[in-house]
Amino acid sequence: MDLNQTIQKYSSHPLTHQLLMSFLKDYKRPNDKLKALKAEGVIESIKKGLYIAGPKISSSKPENFLLANQIYGPSYVSLETALSYHDLIPERVYETASMTTKTSKEFNTPAGLFTYTHLPLPYYAFGLNMVKLSPEQCAIIASPEKALCDKIVSTSGVLLRSTTQAKAYLLEDLRIEESSLKKLDLKNILSWLTDAPKKESLETLIKTIENL
Repeated sequence: MDLNQTIQKYSSHPLTHQLLMSFLKDYKRPNDKLKALKAEGVIESIKKGLYIAGPKISSSKPENFLLANQIYGPSYVSLETALSYHDLIPERVYETASMTTKTSKEFNTPAGLFTYTHLPLPYYAFGLNMVKLSPEQCAIIASPEKALCDKIVSTSGVLLRSTTQAKAYLLEDLRIEESSLKKLDLKNILSWLTDAPKKESLETLIKTIENL
């Protein structure tokens, strides 16, 4: 199997620098060959040390949720991206938003815009699911409840002081259907409160959904 075929075989996976170097171990100047592969469109650079198969050899790409987990970590997909994935909000989302324990950051890549918002531990680790995106691809995504809580705790200026205000925020600003809110597991949110930022806002969220 030649080099292009080998890379094509991995087209549904992010390609790390280490993996590519293993493919190029027989080259005297592997870094020069790596640059040539980029120039030829055999691979595309997502960020330093991370690549995907290029348009010359494959139209297949890793799912953006998987890429999001790999570009900057630890991280998981959340906010509007996860809310849309779980069919809680009607809008299509054009960036892939994630949460991280590291400094907030964004990456504008050939695969799209990837944003990362800081969250503290231990709250960060609550409500995460490993989701199978395809037979070969999995990604860590916030549960519907965690994605909604993340949206509230990480959005500057959002303080839910009353159930009336919270209901307007959920139904009018986020455009979430009442029927979808009623399906959320409030026990999960309740279990996170002790360690959550904006604890009072999340308490108001719970009361609001209970009263729907």
